[in-house]
Amino acid sequence: MDVTPLVKTGSKIIQSYAGGQFRISGQLYTGPVIVTADQVVAWNAPQEFSELTLEHFQPLVVSCSEALLDIVLLGTGKNFAILPPALRASLKAHGLSVDVMDTGAACRTYNVLLAEGRRVLAALLPV
Repeated sequence: MDVTPLVKTGSKIIQSYAGGQFRISGQLYTGPVIVTADQVVAWNAPQEFSELTLEHFQPLVVSCSEALLDIVLLGTGKNFAILPPALRASLKAHGLSVDVMDTGAACRTYNVLLAEGRRVLAALLPV
């Protein structure tokens, strides 16, 4: 029995992540990326979660203001990390609520939500 989730043709599916790269819908991306159902873009963010600042989230703020999203996922790399309260508050003040998890969990969650037809954005730091 085929259990592959059905997704809209042309949607960006995360197929794998390892070695600082992501394979998304057959294409290889190196470094941090922002993924939505319609596009994948390089994210000008540091490789390390601890170095993220509000400025790194500006593309997400813009994306969220331009599109109606159900959820924004942040993949923190190999290990889960907590978003500092001051940064979380600043993001919320800019209209951005982020669910934080390690990158593997964010990739899997993104694919499940996409298959459910949800409007999801994933900002992913590489593993």
